[in-house]
Amino acid sequence: MSIEHDSDASGVEPNEGYQRGLTARTVQMIAIGGAIGTGLFYGSGAAIEEAGPALILAYALAGLAIFVVMRALGELLIYRPISGGISEYADEFLGRFAGFSQGWTYWAVWTTTCMAEITVAGKYVNYWWPSIPVWVTALVALGVLFGANLISVGLFGRAEFWFSTIKVTAILGMIVIGIGVLLPISGLGPETGPSVANLWNDGGFFATGFSNALLSLQIVMFAYVGVELVGVTAGEAENPRVTLRKAINSVPFRIGIFYVGAMAVIVSVRSWKDYHAGESPFVSVFSYIGIPGAAGIVNFILLTAALSSCNSGIYSTGRMLRSLAHSGDAPKQLTRLSKRRVPALGICASAAMMVIGVVVNALDPKHAFAYITAVSTVGIIVIWATILLCQMAFRRKVARGELPASDYRVPGAPVTTWLALAFLALVFVLLFFDEDGRVALVVGAVWFACVGIGYLAWTRSRPRPVRSRGLSARPTPTSSTPPRPPRRSSRSYTVTATL
Repeated sequence: MSIEHDSDASGVEPNEGYQRGLTARTVQMIAIGGAIGTGLFYGSGAAIEEAGPALILAYALAGLAIFVVMRALGELLIYRPISGGISEYADEFLGRFAGFSQGWTYWAVWTTTCMAEITVAGKYVNYWWPSIPVWVTALVALGVLFGANLISVGLFGRAEFWFSTIKVTAILGMIVIGIGVLLPISGLGPETGPSVANLWNDGGFFATGFSNALLSLQIVMFAYVGVELVGVTAGEAENPRVTLRKAINSVPFRIGIFYVGAMAVIVSVRSWKDYHAGESPFVSVFSYIGIPGAAGIVNFILLTAALSSCNSGIYSTGRMLRSLAHSGDAPKQLTRLSKRRVPALGICASAAMMVIGVVVNALDPKHAFAYITAVSTVGIIVIWATILLCQMAFRRKVARGELPASDYRVPGAPVTTWLALAFLALVFVLLFFDEDGRVALVVGAVWFACVGIGYLAWTRSRPRPVRSRGLSARPTPTSSTPPRPPRRSSRSYTVTATL
């Protein structure tokens, strides 16, 4: 009996059987595009109407909390880069129920997000072809992206690269053009509208009141959903310890440019009173400046953002199901990889659930988006909080000498970690003060009750497989080979019988 240790190109970390088909450039674009979706392009109109210019500050504060979350995730990923890491880390540091619940919750967050995005995609297509039912577009979009994810991780990466490129180009273009019309040489002055003074002229910076600015945080936070997606790429990224570190380090720059910078330009070009819920502020800005075909251009960008988010969701849900299956928290058949080294069964199972979104669109297109996003609303806060709790538990083990210290740490921890947790708790409380937020809390409570019941039923009916953490199939250390810290995943090793 011989044992083969399956490691990545650096020879330091297992690749879980996946093909490392995501280049550093692709992971960087996934990291950039992951946090840019319809929440920014479309949903920010409602946020501006509610908070006024103070929305800029709300995006900045939320961005700081998200940066701490991402650095916490980065610290865990550098310790052990593994696809589906959120459930793996919860299992290792917080216990089996945490791993079970967070894995299934993250799967549900992205499944419902995909349902919402294909719903929105159908509405965008209606701009050009209003006679096409939303559910038809949703079904076609889901089918195309499902097929792309089945073919190879490389095709997913290329699709996401170009989706992200379009989104980033649109935002940068809007910022550059917006700054251009704000400059004195443009010939446009305060008397014609565009002016930095719009940030405080119409009622002051907190024009709608401090309380409304505070309430806008719940809208702002969900515009950041997807920023943690870079962690799911760990099992398929080239040289993950280097690639992921660079991607996460770029988070402050991305937040500063794409969120705070974009909002500052948008509210400067036009008064905050000219933006309304249900309208994209990007369409409003491009139209106001006089860009020909502005509405059609931004509508295409919005469609791209929706497809990008769904593409990412199909990718992440398939990997999460495989991770759960390896943990004994999902049917073991989901551990299988196709000949192209993708978790085909997990992708198929997730896409099958996403068809529910198509059905909901067919039955009640008016309320489909609100129904579908309820689980993801509460779920993503819990996921982010879990990442922070896992990082704190990891640090405690390091302090006790049970695990090696990481050279990639959360700045200012544990103070910054506690502050980020407090911020997420504040956002959670703010949901009680909003009608849609209360609906989300009720649906979230039902979801977690179902998860708890499912956990009890699953663990009683199926004994958990032995998880060796790499101990039973680990090469014997020699004087020249320092022993590795224990790892949870026995799938890191391939056992080959030889005669």
